Amino acid sequence: MTAPINQSNFTKYQPFVKWVGGKRGLLSQILPLIPKEFNNYFEPFVGGGALFFELYSLGILKDKKVYLFDINSELINAYNVVKNSPSELIKNLREFREKHSKEFYYEIRAWDREESFLGKGDVLRATRFIYLNKTCFNGLYRVNSKGYHNVPIGHYKNPNICDELVIYNASEALQKATILNSSYKEVMQHASKNDFVYFDPPYYPLTPTSSFTSYSEFNFLDKEQIELFEVFKKLDKKDVFVVHSNSDTEFIKSLYGEFHIEEIQANRFINSKSSGRGKISEVLIKNIKGIKK
Repeated sequence: MTAPINQSNFTKYQPFVKWVGGKRGLLSQILPLIPKEFNNYFEPFVGGGALFFELYSLGILKDKKVYLFDINSELINAYNVVKNSPSELIKNLREFREKHSKEFYYEIRAWDREESFLGKGDVLRATRFIYLNKTCFNGLYRVNSKGYHNVPIGHYKNPNICDELVIYNASEALQKATILNSSYKEVMQHASKNDFVYFDPPYYPLTPTSSFTSYSEFNFLDKEQIELFEVFKKLDKKDVFVVHSNSDTEFIKSLYGEFHIEEIQANRFINSKSSGRGKISEVLIKNIKGIKK
């Protein structure tokens, strides 16, 4: 096993994948809302894990149990491989980087159409996942109704397919984390009084035609948002600290009207036209008890 690169000059831990709706640009607005003190940390829609990595960088998660959930099985497989086999993963990513081309991209993307896909092994599947993430259009993860990845190749001159330092740092941060391929609802089985939960679900669409619900083969619209709200309320009654990110819509603000809602400004990057990108209003929802004001 190859030894990790010397990280003495690197103190920042960060996501190893790009993620639509990732929170790296909003951390300065989210951090003031976290509780001053809490027990265990839960991120049930982990995605790129920006808040987890930031809290780890700041030393806030020291000696705490961490639970990272996601329903996306390929994402969770990648997390486990980064945690347990970073050197083997990097070796594969170097090879993919050398082979990268339009033809190679579509060949790799088509793997999930094959019956033997799961038999390729965890490390090779994680290599594929990260490679597609770094080379597809805008880093989107989108699947069709059959669960097949269907994002076209992006137009990058030199995509950063193998960021070794980021992967080794992420592996270090994940060593004591419990990583689960499960629904956010599983949090009810683990979270107790004075734990902290951060929800970052697929956002409620701003318009009927703007929905981006193909993060997995499962939709996340009105019914699913209401089910999440019920879990939010149950956690609140258990005296769990909860912060939740979502779109600034009347549906969401009405649903969470009994809780504290803050409107924030986020950058919109996912648009085929540059004129459609820019600032957009989102909301951060929190239950007040024990959380910084």
